[in-house]
Amino acid sequence: MAHIDLGIDEKQFPGISGPMRYRPETAKPLNELAEVLLRAPHSLPAGERELIAAYVSGRNDCTFCCASHSAFAAAQLDEGMTLVDQVRADLDSAPISAKLRALLRIAGAVQISGRNVTTELVANARAEGASDLEIHDTVLIAAAFCMFNRYVDGLGTFAPEGQDAYAESTRRIVEFGYGSAIVQPADEPAA
Repeated sequence: MAHIDLGIDEKQFPGISGPMRYRPETAKPLNELAEVLLRAPHSLPAGERELIAAYVSGRNDCTFCCASHSAFAAAQLDEGMTLVDQVRADLDSAPISAKLRALLRIAGAVQISGRNVTTELVANARAEGASDLEIHDTVLIAAAFCMFNRYVDGLGTFAPEGQDAYAESTRRIVEFGYGSAIVQPADEPAA
């Protein structure tokens, strides 16, 4: 049970969706940020940006964000959940591009502290072909997900178990984006 009364059925609105329904005025800019960072046109595919979010969330032990963004990444990567699991288990041996590995190392440094991002990490990412925009957005995705993870876990929200529990939200996010993140109960019309 969440630490505060969110006024919702936590199983129907797990993780971040409960707090977002509780404070829709803060949900709007948070969803807009997620939309820009994870889905807007970009040189990094959406699946790779979602993988950065899942990687950081896993390192933060945020069950809901790790599971949901792993599912969102898997749905948008040709290699699916197999690749997501490989990256999360062992970044060094995962079958990803050197550029993505270098960006994930930057994201991992941000997860610890922004000050852990070194000129060497940035130089390595550049040497592997990362643009300044890709480096910037990797840092921002990692920083944003540290915040999202702490928001979800700081309020003690419910996280469903098993990947099947994230199938509908995956379909909705991939098809419609983060503006659809605050879903209405089946008997309630969408706003």
